[in-house]
Amino acid sequence: MKMLRKIQILAAGALALAAALGGAGEARAQEYPSQDIRLICGFPPGSGADVFVRYFAEKLRPIAGRTVIVENKPGAASNIATEYVAKSKPDGHTIYPFAVTTVAASMHLFKKPPVDVGKALRAVASTSNLAFVLTVGANSPYKTVAELTEAMKKKGKDANYAVAANPGRIMGAIYKDKAGLAATEVQYRTAPDSLNEMENGRIDYGLHDPVFVLAQVRAGRLRPLAVSTAERLAAAPDIPTMTESGIPMNLALWWGVMVPAATPDPIANKINQWFKELVSLPETKKFLNDSGADPMIRTPEEAQRMFVTAIKEWGDYVRMAGIEPQ
Repeated sequence: MKMLRKIQILAAGALALAAALGGAGEARAQEYPSQDIRLICGFPPGSGADVFVRYFAEKLRPIAGRTVIVENKPGAASNIATEYVAKSKPDGHTIYPFAVTTVAASMHLFKKPPVDVGKALRAVASTSNLAFVLTVGANSPYKTVAELTEAMKKKGKDANYAVAANPGRIMGAIYKDKAGLAATEVQYRTAPDSLNEMENGRIDYGLHDPVFVLAQVRAGRLRPLAVSTAERLAAAPDIPTMTESGIPMNLALWWGVMVPAATPDPIANKINQWFKELVSLPETKKFLNDSGADPMIRTPEEAQRMFVTAIKEWGDYVRMAGIEPQ
């Protein structure tokens, strides 16, 4: 009887502790946000990523009822920003709206990633899906992927292409492999850094994010040839896919919202609700479509499962593309 009584007391204590912790979590969520919110961007001002993050910051301010500050922490292909967020206080005041697939790919593109993103971060929301774009200068003679491929085969090792982000590296490597090209990859700090050389023909083609590409298409400086996904994007239905163009590929990307892994569930749920409301706005749909992206809304649990899946999938992409970790 004494043993049974001890077990009952311990069980009651455990339930009380769980209730207390749960209550503390709910209390934190009710108090949250209690200070300014920082949205972290892994690329410099003016980049495609920066355009997205600043839009989210502007729309999030009235929803969250707090000051929202964008902090740019560029460098190391966004790894500096990723590490910064992962090591931030898990209180919901440091938020990382970014391409979750790019963060997932970092685990396989670098020999020593600064953090194990699958353990250090959690995805709590999604905002959009998109594709990277194979593009050439507006004055380029190449109007289709087939024309570009034929010309690049003739140039052999003298052919070159511009990349600035990890998905561009993957897309470029897959294109080279499938098309049998010997072109040289030229890495730039940001996509805009490659623009002048693409326009004057020193760089034959580029593989860049749709925010940058479509803005330059509207400005008359670039010509898009194909997107990396298996199906055309609703946001850019006139651009064919690489598969349609004879280069089998399904490189799908998605943007989400990440926070430190230890962030309490009630706060994660609140952030999810904010971005769900934000993405549901008609002006957000227009903004995303104008940027070559389609809106996407997922629960915290769904977003995290997609994140875990992306880490494995992008390992497969890196191996398939034959990219050696740096």
